[in-house]
Amino acid sequence: MSHILVIEDDIRVAELLKRSLEEQHYIVTVAYDGYLGKKIALQKEFHIIITDVILPNINGIDLCRQLKKELPHTPIIMLTALGTTDDKVDGFDAGADDYLVKPFEIRELYARIRVLLKRFDTVSKEQSSVLTYADLSLDLNEKKFSRAGIEIHLTPKEFNLLQFLMENSERVLARSEISEKVWDTHFDTGTNFIDVYINYLRKKIDKDSEKKLIHTKSGMGFILKLNED
Repeated sequence: MSHILVIEDDIRVAELLKRSLEEQHYIVTVAYDGYLGKKIALQKEFHIIITDVILPNINGIDLCRQLKKELPHTPIIMLTALGTTDDKVDGFDAGADDYLVKPFEIRELYARIRVLLKRFDTVSKEQSSVLTYADLSLDLNEKKFSRAGIEIHLTPKEFNLLQFLMENSERVLARSEISEKVWDTHFDTGTNFIDVYINYLRKKIDKDSEKKLIHTKSGMGFILKLNED
């Protein structure tokens, strides 16, 4: 179920929106001023934010601009009685994804929400194809890797090993687990092929960087971590 944050200082309007959206099976959280709205928006993940323009403490334009810096991919709909072209331009310039002038048909709001939620879902799926940790970035679709913005070539096996390390960052991974998940085989204690590939990655990832990310835990395995304990 999609979670929507409504930021509206008019209690009657806020409750009407909450009730109407809940009837459409959305989960709705309400804030009655800009400061509280911003605080709540940054504490939880919302699929969409609906905000009035005229709000106490932080107005909707400034609020939208601030939220878009922190939550660039979260859609924001602005609701306002200010319907001039300049007002709309100000809203869109602040980062609003859509703009509805009061009074409006609630069915129109439903339609706008559905469109933006589809866009949110698409962006989320695109984001999930890129793994990041510290200054590492691994694009699973294009099979590209970079550190600090510099692209580094990896062999297919090195890529798969790094992917597994990044998906399990800050957790010690035993050689047996790496062997099973990356090589689909059981670890033979008489061989050191995992150590060999770990060293390959170290030379490509850590050699020219002051911050080493791949660490060995004696007798346990390896860990991808920003700072070694």
